[in-house]
Amino acid sequence: MAESVTLEIPESIAQQARQLASQTQQRFEDILLEWLTHSFTELPIETLPDSQVLAICDLQLDEPQQQNLSHLLERQSEGQITNTETQELDFLMKLYRSGMVRKAKALQVAVERELVFST
Repeated sequence: MAESVTLEIPESIAQQARQLASQTQQRFEDILLEWLTHSFTELPIETLPDSQVLAICDLQLDEPQQQNLSHLLERQSEGQITNTETQELDFLMKLYRSGMVRKAKALQVAVERELVFST
């Protein structure tokens, strides 16, 4: 179930979200929701229940993001990437890297809690 809210956000954040929405052909609202969701999921892993720690261990980019990342990396390797695509690639790479760091931390916590076993 979703709930609608009205927020006043700083213009700089709105501009960044509009730019990214335009570049990725997504709705402005979807970009803001993704950022909010990402912010929420950035709670310290040590404070999360076991089920959420294990879920983070399995996190991956969603399929459209993965396909877009692969496409942009291919265009970059071919030397055909535009400035706009470079910005989008930078964003996706930051998202990927932060996800990998979070996943590694979740694996560490899972091992410490004996939810998984290290090999």
